Amino acid sequence: MNTSADPPPVPAAAPRAGSPTGRAPYSPARLLPVLLHGLVLVLLTVTAVRALTGSDPASAHPVVVPFAVAVFAVVYAVGAGTGRPQRSPAAAGRWLLAVGLAWLLLLASTPDGVWLAFPLFFLQMHLLPARWGLAAVAGTTVAAVVGYSWHAHRFTPAALIGPTLGAAVAVAVVLGYQALHRESEQRRRLIEQLEATRSDLAAAEHARGVLAERERLAREIHDTLAQGLSSIQLLLGAAARHLPERPEAAAGYVDQARGSAQENLAEARRFVRALVPPGLAGGSLPAALHRLCATTSRQAGLPTRLHVDGNPVPLPTPYEVALLRIAQSALANTVRHARAGRADLTVTYMPDRVALDVVDDGVGFDPGATTGHGDGGFGLTAMRTRAAELGGTLTVESAPGQGTALAVSFPFSAERYAADNRDGVRDHD
Repeated sequence: MNTSADPPPVPAAAPRAGSPTGRAPYSPARLLPVLLHGLVLVLLTVTAVRALTGSDPASAHPVVVPFAVAVFAVVYAVGAGTGRPQRSPAAAGRWLLAVGLAWLLLLASTPDGVWLAFPLFFLQMHLLPARWGLAAVAGTTVAAVVGYSWHAHRFTPAALIGPTLGAAVAVAVVLGYQALHRESEQRRRLIEQLEATRSDLAAAEHARGVLAERERLAREIHDTLAQGLSSIQLLLGAAARHLPERPEAAAGYVDQARGSAQENLAEARRFVRALVPPGLAGGSLPAALHRLCATTSRQAGLPTRLHVDGNPVPLPTPYEVALLRIAQSALANTVRHARAGRADLTVTYMPDRVALDVVDDGVGFDPGATTGHGDGGFGLTAMRTRAAELGGTLTVESAPGQGTALAVSFPFSAERYAADNRDGVRDHD
């Protein structure tokens, strides 16, 4: 049998998975064997009828031709019915040899046997490897030309042209069909690979989305809830130190801790509802930073001032959220680790960018020797990630005993943003 992934012409296809009826869908590969078997049956019937009715005077005795037809039919039916020639190259060779001998007997009995050469061409090309199939077709063609000429007692061009043309058509059809089948198989495998790749990409995108969401929540919790809880812990510790000698001061610290708890409760609710940070709700970024400085000064006892350079303009919400969160995280690190005497925040509005600087006069650290302190370096990592997500940059300058300066900037065009907002309002109107 041809081993070049050619489909078998005869065997019934197994039920295909996913088919509602349990049967394989229609395809030309299932129709061609039926047509081939039908052609053989019709040609054998016509040959036997012509011999019995005496329509072909060149045929042998009327009994010999039906006998040869019966022999050919039995041999052909054995292979076509069992399907073994379609599963084994050796069985295909033996069956085609038996069919060929039966056909030679029929051809010797009647010139009508030449008609059976045409379906034989298809079988030989389909069941044998290409070179053996071509050799078998060539031999069958020669036998058909010689047999027909022997019955006619003379050689004519028609005796040569008919079998030769039939052989050429059969070879072309089978080779073309095999080429189409190989292309179809390649396309099917390619589609399966594409579907598998698409599934892998979808899974990878899902996993990446999950990781990104986890990282975002980790940053939010670190910059808000974790910082708030740390502030509450410091305030309650201060209250405990003033008890019982100074209950009024302790009560003040407890009130500040209660206010910080309320703010963090609002932040927690924002996580659930995905709202704008409470510090930015109903106000500008400078106002939110001013409140942050006031809260830091009041609760942590660290004098913190805000400076605004340039003309404050509205920023897209992601920029304002990022700047506020970075300022919160930077001041929290200053309060917990820097032992600073003062801190300054400066927000600068420039024509092509917006920048934030956080400077303290604390003990400092070596940025080249560590990624941060106190939180495993997650604070600086989270700030850098926030800046990178919006195309910004974050730098840290510090040295032991010389304080720390953190600077973050985002490319931003106030004029373009204002023009886009005007266009959006005009379109909306």
